[in-house]
Amino acid sequence: MNTDFINPFLESIINVLTTMAGTEAKPGRPFLKTEKSAKGDVTGIIGLMGEKAKGSLAITFTEPAILHIASKMLGEEIQQVDGSVADCVGEITNMVTGGAKKILSEKGYKFDMAIPAAIIGKHHIISHKTDGRIICIPFETPAGSFFVEVCFSE
Repeated sequence: MNTDFINPFLESIINVLTTMAGTEAKPGRPFLKTEKSAKGDVTGIIGLMGEKAKGSLAITFTEPAILHIASKMLGEEIQQVDGSVADCVGEITNMVTGGAKKILSEKGYKFDMAIPAAIIGKHHIISHKTDGRIICIPFETPAGSFFVEVCFSE
């Protein structure tokens, strides 16, 4: 996978969480993900299609991390994963992808975005939209961890 596709998503997630949730997120060491099961409890996933490449982004949050982030974004204490949390994850996924899409367009990559979907549940399966390798980047926040998965094929 072209590494040009990874950094825009990382830059965008940090920007979205800082701006929208006042939450600092520190990236860990990327790794190649080989299994389909999620490393968190709530996932937002979105597909991207372009002339030069196609792929998908998945952002998987552990329950403590997303409850903290959703509470900050919504301005009220959220204590359980529910429909409003799923909507929040979908919106985060959409904003991150939009920000990355802008950065990628400046590098000559044009993409159309699908509508994000949210998946809730422990040990759920993430199905990426291509057969490309899945690069997973763990992040830590003050409330817990989340994982960004980028999967593209050219």
